Amino acid sequence: MIVSSSTWLHRNHPDAHMDSYQHWSSEYSIGESFMRHHSQGETMRVAILSSGGKDSTYSAWWATLQGWDVVSIITVGVIGKDSMMFQIPNTAIAGVQAASIGVPWLPVMTRGHEDIEVQDLECAIAGNSSVMEAFESIWPDSYTVPEEMALHNGPLEIDGIVSGALRSDYQKTRIERMCERLGVKSFCPLWHNDQYGHMSSLVENGFEVIFTSISCEGLDETWLGAKLERNTLEKLESLSLENRFNLDGEGGEFETLVVNAPHFSKRVLVEGSPHWNGSRGVWNVESCLLEC
Repeated sequence: MIVSSSTWLHRNHPDAHMDSYQHWSSEYSIGESFMRHHSQGETMRVAILSSGGKDSTYSAWWATLQGWDVVSIITVGVIGKDSMMFQIPNTAIAGVQAASIGVPWLPVMTRGHEDIEVQDLECAIAGNSSVMEAFESIWPDSYTVPEEMALHNGPLEIDGIVSGALRSDYQKTRIERMCERLGVKSFCPLWHNDQYGHMSSLVENGFEVIFTSISCEGLDETWLGAKLERNTLEKLESLSLENRFNLDGEGGEFETLVVNAPHFSKRVLVEGSPHWNGSRGVWNVESCLLEC
């Protein structure tokens, strides 16, 4: 059963044209509206921009360690073949993670067009999109909807947005500009972190990470569905040095999902299968549910 976390006031999704977008954006600022009633000294309220992968999931944990109130997990589901901003495969797992963490999930649908995908995200944060339409578009039929799942409806009343950007100026800049328009802060806790240090911290702190996409020379089909553990990290480091790819996958060399983390109340159970085309491949999640 899916429950709504707040009252949803339906508004028509703005036209993709910039004039329509600028009209509502200039009239509504989440940060300005919320901060009028947000007295100094209260707990920071943040939303996490998460694909369900290692970096955004780690950033969500980081936010909890700051003592902040994580009010929502936001996931952009790309209905298309490519995106310059957002991860594509298996991102609906972030909704299951949100249920495990105990926070509402805000799914966002976009077609991945470079000039409007951030606008789609901004519309959703401001409460100007259909949450149920996005959910139905990006939620796989093979996934089990957790009883604990709640969808966030309406504008997000937040002070900031936390993302897992590592070194992509393209991603970081666009998120920061969006946050400026919304009147909230942007936090990138992993920005320019040491690659080995970050990957090692995932292992040491109990993050269960699965490789779901491989797209670089030096990594073969055996990595699809493999888990990030101490021995696989050492092997990955050796291959990254030999083949000159980013150890943390920042260049798109691989993508991941997280099935358990320190801030999860329950493990996410997944089953999947690899699909390899000779030089790259994906591990498609075929079933996903929360552990009982």
